[in-house]
Amino acid sequence: MGRYTGPKVRKSKRVRAPISDTTKHLKADLDRGPGVHGFSRRRKLTIYGERLREKQKLAFFYHVNGKQFRRYMDEARRSRMNTADKLSELLERRLDNVIRRAGFARTIWQARQVVVHGHITVNGKKVDRPSFQVRAGDEIGVREKSKKAIQAMADAVDTGNIIPQWLQVDGLTCKIERMPQPDEIFRPFETNMLSVVEFMR
Repeated sequence: MGRYTGPKVRKSKRVRAPISDTTKHLKADLDRGPGVHGFSRRRKLTIYGERLREKQKLAFFYHVNGKQFRRYMDEARRSRMNTADKLSELLERRLDNVIRRAGFARTIWQARQVVVHGHITVNGKKVDRPSFQVRAGDEIGVREKSKKAIQAMADAVDTGNIIPQWLQVDGLTCKIERMPQPDEIFRPFETNMLSVVEFMR
């Protein structure tokens, strides 16, 4: 089955949480549900359903498919860190997410496109994999021929976008100062990471 290419707000309505911090998602009627008629039946979610929804919120927010999410979960389990904290860190360190956090793109989907089209460099070398894991000390930049287009995107980003402290941004250059801490990771919805870990067992 291919990647979903339909309306993104439909995903927000499906999990009843804004999967993007853009106005369209934040102001959507998330209690009504997707489609013309919304949720046809109001019934209480099972424990499985609640855990699934928590996992889907994260997967949609970072634009990660099920197979990728499973790999991150397996790596988080092998770490000496708390599994939930390590999972958050791995998702946050994706290159497309860093591009979004730095304000080079407005949404995760736009950030992914910027990376795939080869506009981004890491330590001076072109990287076109959105899943590339950045490390402390890495410098993310924009290729010379792409600067005009990316600057136009950056100018369109909401000025309310707060750049996290683990990133140092100077124009179209971004340096990874250190790894993100759990309390520094902002999402436009509450996340029960324990439920996600339990679901992925």
